[in-house]
Amino acid sequence: MKSVLFLFILLFFASFQIIAETPYPVRGLCIAAPPPNQVDEFAGFIENELAPSGLNLLILRVDWGYEYESHPELRGNNPLTKKDVKMLVEVCRANNIRIIPQINLLGHQSWHSTLGKLLEVYPQFDETPNIKLPAPGEYEWPNSDGLYCKSYCPLHPEVHHVVFALVDEIVEVFETDAFHAGLDEVFYIGHEDCPRCYGHDKAELFAGEVTKIRDHLAKSGAELWMWGDRLIDGKTTGVGLWEGSYNNTHRAIDLIPKDVVICDWHYERPDPTAFLFASKGLNVLTCPWRTPEVALEQEKMMRLFIDSATREMKPRYLGMLQTVWGSTRNFMDSYNGTANPDRIDNSANSFKALSKVWNQ
Repeated sequence: MKSVLFLFILLFFASFQIIAETPYPVRGLCIAAPPPNQVDEFAGFIENELAPSGLNLLILRVDWGYEYESHPELRGNNPLTKKDVKMLVEVCRANNIRIIPQINLLGHQSWHSTLGKLLEVYPQFDETPNIKLPAPGEYEWPNSDGLYCKSYCPLHPEVHHVVFALVDEIVEVFETDAFHAGLDEVFYIGHEDCPRCYGHDKAELFAGEVTKIRDHLAKSGAELWMWGDRLIDGKTTGVGLWEGSYNNTHRAIDLIPKDVVICDWHYERPDPTAFLFASKGLNVLTCPWRTPEVALEQEKMMRLFIDSATREMKPRYLGMLQTVWGSTRNFMDSYNGTANPDRIDNSANSFKALSKVWNQ
């Protein structure tokens, strides 16, 4: 009897210790997938640095950087092979890290003067075919066309046949139960250039695309993850047109399925918009970038939200997701202290600061 009582007490304090060290369930990193010649090194980085930091989620931005079999015409330069991906999957599995791939859908189909692979190969999917990209080196913001990145037309009858084939393939090869669709910074939607979308309510168009992607993933039991900026009213909140919407897509927050996971990014200030998403019934993570002080304030805010939340809202605050927008190479070098002084990626410093506190 005494041994049973002792075991109970031991388990009680062990469970208390685990709870004390994990104030929220998700401690993540979002970074570009490494090129093939860095996969071995990145796998070692996961094993030796990321896993010991307490990381349990890795989102890899793959986009066109995979050797797609369903649509080989959409392979980018120097793509990852299935063998490369399996190496990353195995090291994450061995270290209890959930791995989620990302392909940018809807928006981010170009970058400044360069088309993304989808619109390069399938120009008929372009939401704004009459808006031409400037010559290399001539892009500027703001511009008369309102051009940041192009979008595909969400109402084109053939676009989902193509992109969903890629989604299915990347979800399968990553052996994952979730997919990140990007869906951020969509400036072109319901544009007058588009004979299908023009005149439609932009919130309904955006919500329709989110729902269509979510419903497709649900057929295989996978979750949809996305950035949250298009679901915030940028004007009313004052967060601006990058971290919020100026084109009325924000009303889609009330139209999308409640099982979509929101990655709520703010980089210059610790804006408390995670509460907005949680109050709408959506699960949410807070996402810092390159300023350690902001990241630490965001982490404190996440704890405050959880501590002060109602029983219904508490589980919707999933935790923290550090974002990296430079190369994998530069992040690893900056993390290890070997980067050139003029090329230090401060998101590595932000991640270090965050990982020191997220288990406390």
